[in-house]
Amino acid sequence: MLTDYHLHLRPDDPDATPEKYFTAENVERYLEAARAAGVEEIGVSEHIHRFTTALEIWDHPFWKESAVDDLEAYCEFVAGTPLRLGIEMDWVPGSEDRIANVLDAHPFDYVVGSVHFVDYGSIDYDRFDAWRDVPDPDRLWDLYFTRLADAARSGLYDILAHPDLIKYWGDHRPKPSRDPRFYYERAVEAIAESGIAVEVSTAGYRKPIGELYPADAFAEMCVEAGATFALSSDAHLPEEVGHAYDRAVETMRGWGVNEIAVFEKRQRRTVELG
Repeated sequence: MLTDYHLHLRPDDPDATPEKYFTAENVERYLEAARAAGVEEIGVSEHIHRFTTALEIWDHPFWKESAVDDLEAYCEFVAGTPLRLGIEMDWVPGSEDRIANVLDAHPFDYVVGSVHFVDYGSIDYDRFDAWRDVPDPDRLWDLYFTRLADAARSGLYDILAHPDLIKYWGDHRPKPSRDPRFYYERAVEAIAESGIAVEVSTAGYRKPIGELYPADAFAEMCVEAGATFALSSDAHLPEEVGHAYDRAVETMRGWGVNEIAVFEKRQRRTVELG
């Protein structure tokens, strides 16, 4: 079986309104793309920062300008489609109770946890570039993987999204002097303790880094720790559904991964990797 749980029904630009993209016609485009890619089950996990409810959690300037949609309307719309209902919820240190309150109030099938920000700096959005705030790459990698470990241990999430997103910019940002496995280790320990599913994301192939999330060394450490994996594309367009899954599946089998996680009503089971 193949899945694609981390996808978005619209692009990231602010003009991508629910009225344009939360439609039966657009859902059918995604379903058709999934069928063409051999993906049997898909779910939508829109960014929490697109919803007004996000401002109950954090007041980052980017969130304040992005939070215009209604979360209840989104959940109601998805419930009337064949899609699994998810949400991509950022980890915001110190906001655990507020995050839990939002998640508990909605009937999600799964929650994708992501770390896009280190304090107010963004890992993958140059407008709020984290490297301007923390120019030392060893320090920034340390902060990022500490946040990732905290997110995993929080118990708030079902899937840990694009777990080494810090590499997003590839050669366009400085690399740490230490072996990356030094930083991976703390996250892998948290993954093992929490049992959270680790996302294998083909989105990295479409980003400056040009490679799968996570890196081989990170994934191999997760396998050794007994982690469960989920498979997604982080699609923002129908044609990105199941993107490069042939490469991803071959790589996963090379790691020794033969099963992936599937979700319903926040209950997880594993199925054979297709």
